[in-house]
Amino acid sequence: MSLSSIKGLLSGYSPTAGFDVEKDSQDALSETGEASGEVKRSRDGKGFIDGRVISDAIIGLSDGLTVPFALTAGLSALGDTKVVVFGGFAELIAGASRWGWEDIWAQRAKKTEKQIVTEPESVADTVEEIFAPYELPPQLVSELTRHLSASPMLPSFLMNFHHTLEEPSSSRAVTCALTIALGYFVGGFVPLLPYFFVGPHDAFVALGWSIATMVVALFLFGYSKTCFVSGWKGARNVRRGLIGGLQMVLIGGIAAGSAMGLVKGFQALANSESS
Repeated sequence: MSLSSIKGLLSGYSPTAGFDVEKDSQDALSETGEASGEVKRSRDGKGFIDGRVISDAIIGLSDGLTVPFALTAGLSALGDTKVVVFGGFAELIAGASRWGWEDIWAQRAKKTEKQIVTEPESVADTVEEIFAPYELPPQLVSELTRHLSASPMLPSFLMNFHHTLEEPSSSRAVTCALTIALGYFVGGFVPLLPYFFVGPHDAFVALGWSIATMVVALFLFGYSKTCFVSGWKGARNVRRGLIGGLQMVLIGGIAAGSAMGLVKGFQALANSESS
């Protein structure tokens, strides 16, 4: 059976089982944006919003709301507002530039190829799971799995039917990179904003406002991100959204606290060595 025949058989399949141990919310959101349809039309039917653009923006915001927040919180331990602002902007530019050159599809394809080599048994199980919903004869599934496991088309098969990711066109790759980079910059600017409204030595005051702002921002983002994946209506989805919001607050708090602890630790070490 050729890959094109398998593609016809599996048309419309959206898998939920995973074999990539490094899968995280970023991958889940990316895959959901692809699997749920490329275009989400507005209620009045005029115009549209590309679901992939939404998922790309969420990926950028997810990193932007946590990494720069941790950095600004850590730098605040130095007590100098200018250091926080300059360091925060440097990180925003570097982080957005990194995402701007990032190729999500290429990264996933590279990880998939590596996993095929290092974890062949896990990959074989994944192939079987893809065919499972179709209730094919076990002998046929076994034959297909054996054929695909030895086929050079296996990475393409997994990218299409396991990760539900198609290789983007060059224009799509540019749009993806710019969307993620912009999302990262916007998300990272939120915790930095309070530092523009305090004095040069009031970094701790700005940190308090930054923490309060980020608790709200992280919760709203976590809630929205979770509901974007699972749905907005119903008590179950609302509960999932609340849990997702609290998780984002917890992750951001741990990251910021760890960064501040490290800076304080280095300060104490430097003071002890100087004395």
